[in-house]
Order: sequence, then structure tokens, then C-alpha cells
Amino acid sequence: MSANTPTVTGLERDAQQATGDHKVHPNEIAIGVVIGRASEYFDFFVFGIACVLVFPKVFFPFVDPLKGMLYAFAIFALAFIARPIGTVLFMAIDRRHGRSVKLTTALFLLGGSTAAVSFLPRYDSIGISAVYILAGLRVLQGLALGGAWDGLASLLAMNAPRERRGWYAMIPQLGAPLGFTVASALFAFFLVNLDEADFIDWGWRFPFYCAFTINVVALFARLRLVATDEFARMMDLDRLRPVPALELFRHHAGDVIRGAFVPLAAFALFHLVTIFPIAWLALNSTTRSPGEFLIVQFSGAIVCAGAVAASGLIADQIGRRNCLIMSSSLIGFFAIGSIIAPLLFGESAIGQTIYVTIGFMLLGLAYGQTAGAVSARLGNHYRYTGAALTSDFAWLLGAGFAPLVALFLSQRYGLAMIGVYLLSGAACSLVALFTDRSEMRQM
Repeated sequence: MSANTPTVTGLERDAQQATGDHKVHPNEIAIGVVIGRASEYFDFFVFGIACVLVFPKVFFPFVDPLKGMLYAFAIFALAFIARPIGTVLFMAIDRRHGRSVKLTTALFLLGGSTAAVSFLPRYDSIGISAVYILAGLRVLQGLALGGAWDGLASLLAMNAPRERRGWYAMIPQLGAPLGFTVASALFAFFLVNLDEADFIDWGWRFPFYCAFTINVVALFARLRLVATDEFARMMDLDRLRPVPALELFRHHAGDVIRGAFVPLAAFALFHLVTIFPIAWLALNSTTRSPGEFLIVQFSGAIVCAGAVAASGLIADQIGRRNCLIMSSSLIGFFAIGSIIAPLLFGESAIGQTIYVTIGFMLLGLAYGQTAGAVSARLGNHYRYTGAALTSDFAWLLGAGFAPLVALFLSQRYGLAMIGVYLLSGAACSLVALFTDRSEMRQM
């Protein structure tokens, strides 16, 4: 170990003894990455779905349903603001106390803060304090998600065969549709099988309660890899070292900023096909229940997973940059179609299904290569911290406020504004891609 590398902690030592000193195969890394990412996305999707179906009634009964959802989405955005702060804080913990302390603290905080929501009293019981506690727990979620960055995606890219880097770059992204399928299935089950009174009273709490167990499983799956000698050797080679944020910005501020704009099309679309449609239907539809629509989205997430896999195959054939240009352009055309024919989603069940299915497919194609895009521009020394912060800022710019902005614009100016909002994200991605040729690199 280098002089600046923290000593091994008890958790790491146990994981190392269980793992041995064998060389880590990319397939092993891939499994750990998917499990870890799925647990994180599960926590966030559970909160996002609850912002539509639960929080307006439980924590904001003193305002009308629209304002209740807008207030809930404002709290939803707090985690994206806190996430880069969490990255900086937990990178410092990583440097001082080691990777296992960082990951263990972050994942217990993420699972614990999510599970704690399930025990929150209603506004009717403790008043506005319930809202403040909810907001505080959401901030803790964001801090923890920043700390949950483990470098496994970068390790996977470094261990991948050169001719298959697009394929291995998409593997971490499979955690998003997997996390959404579990979250949507849980909520759909309780919505379909409980009456509204029971669901609002206790049914919604179960998905939040599950978060702690899921995160514990994810913790051990990731520690098993992070604590290996192979990972430690890469840390010693300055390939995956947690550098201070100020040092990163002194050398790569422009790269971090540009990198945050590359995946904007995918991140803008992300919540426009997951969280926003549920909100729109809950407020405007009298023909389709949220539980039924969650089942449609469950199917859409499976399509998304297939499209994520397809993006890996496409990127290996035409290059990651060209794949991102293609997918961002398709999202742009999808946005224009949403402007020209916004009622496709608004009036018919068939139109809603078509919108969601196409949206999930395009999301998978674009999102599948965003992990590789944000890490490709950084040298080995800055890759660990730089990829984390670039991803944080991309989520903040592209997705953090998307449900809030989309719901406000659609209710005030009509559904066509959703297309305008999405088109702006696609335009930002294309401008970033065409002005930065470094994306042609595969590392």
C-alpha cells in the first residue's frame, strides 16, 4: 500500500479473507455493480413514486393535490442538491478511514434514511414537523448516495476487453430499470390489493421499510469486490484514488462541467417517463388508475433494460460518442413529436402506453452509455472522484428538478411544454458532444 492509503479496516479484512487474492473477473465486478446501483435506484424511485401517490395526502393535506405534489417534488429535489456535497464529504472519509468505512456508512445511511420514512407520523399527528423531518431524511438520502460511489464502474471499464468497452460500460446502467421494476411492482401490488384508506394508512410504508434490507445486501456484494487486492492495487497505481475536490477542479473543472451536459438528454427523459406520468394521471385521468399504470411502466422498464443492453452492442460497433449522438437526436425527435401531438399521452390509454414504451426505449439507448461518457474524459488519477462529481452535477441539472418543472409547466401551459423541456435537454447534450471531441475515446 502507498503511504497515503488508509490502513485496512475490520470489514475490509473480513472481505479480503473471504475473497482471497484472485484476480477479479469483469463478470464478478458487473454483478456487484448492478446490485449496488439497483439498491440506490430502488431507494430513489420509492421516494419519487410516493411523492405522487402518498406525500400529498399524508404530509400536505392542507393544500390542494397539485400544490401538494409540487411541494413533494421540491423535497424530492433536495437529494440531488445534497448529492455532490455527500460525494465531497465521503471522499474525505475514504482518504482518512478507508473504502469500507465510507461504503458501510453511506449505505447504512441511505437504507436507514429511506426506511425511516416508513415510520414518519402524518401531518395530522405532528403538524409541519412531519414535513421538516421528511425533508431532512431526503437530504440524508442525497448525502448517502454521494457517498455510495464505489469506483466499481471504473474498475469494470479498466478490466473490460478493449473491443467490448461499450458493452461493459452499459452494465452499471442496468441498475436503474431493475431498481424501478422492484419499486413499481411493490407499489402496484399494494395499490391493487388494498383500498385507498389502507394504502394511505400503512400500505405505502412497506416499500420504504424494505430499503434497509436491500441496502445491506448491496453493501456486502460491493465490499466483497472493493476489498480485494486487485482493487487495492489499482488504488496504489493512482487509478482509483479519491482526490480532493479542489484539486480536481483546479485541473479538470471544464471537463466536469462539459461532462455534466453530455448525458442531459437521458437524464431529462429519466423522470419524464417514470415519475411525471404518474403525477399527470393522478391529477387528470379518470379512466386509468395509478396501480394499472405502474404495471405499464413495469413493462416499460423491461424494455428499457433491453435498450440499455442494445446500447452496449451499438457503442462497440459505431463508438460511444456516435451512439450518444444518435440517442440524443432520437430523444430530440421524440420531444418534437411531444410538442406537435401532446394529446397522444393525455387522452387515451393506448397513447399513454405508446408514449411510455417509446420513452423507456429511448431512455435505455441514451442512458446505457452515460456512465462511460462521464468517466472517459478524465485521466486515471482523477477518474474516481471526477466521475462521481460529474455524474452528480449531471443528475442535478438534468433530473433533480425535472418532475417539479414538468408538472408546473404542464399544468400551467399544457402538455406541449413537456416536449419543449425535453428538447432543451437533447439540445444541450448534442452541443456538448459536438464541441468536445474527447468523447471519441473509449476509456
